[in-house]
Amino acid sequence: MTVLVAYVPRPEGQAALDKGIEYAKERNLPLLVVNATPGGSGDDPARADVQDVERVEQLLANSGLKAEFKQFVRGRNAIDEIAELVDLRQVSLLVIGLRRRSPVGKLLLGSMAQEILLTISCPILAVKAD
Repeated sequence: MTVLVAYVPRPEGQAALDKGIEYAKERNLPLLVVNATPGGSGDDPARADVQDVERVEQLLANSGLKAEFKQFVRGRNAIDEIAELVDLRQVSLLVIGLRRRSPVGKLLLGSMAQEILLTISCPILAVKAD
């Protein structure tokens, strides 16, 4: 079984990463951190840049876990990438980060988080940034 973290280079992504490392350490499970974006010509704020990738890889190396970081920018939806990994890696828990929302925004989780919760077949832990 594997813990999968859906990572984005924002505070909610860091919160998901921190919780994923904590959960995997407590249970001595391998950890897979994924940053997936469809790619394209424009800047995508969900795509981790070189410095962020290096920082995450260093955190994983220092964690003492069997851990790896994967970045997918191959034209596929991030949810499709996550769903495939859940099936291939026998994921026991998916950790995602949620953004803070306005009172009106709290009525909706956000399209990505909502689709993950409705689509992915394994248990999901949603965390918020401090």
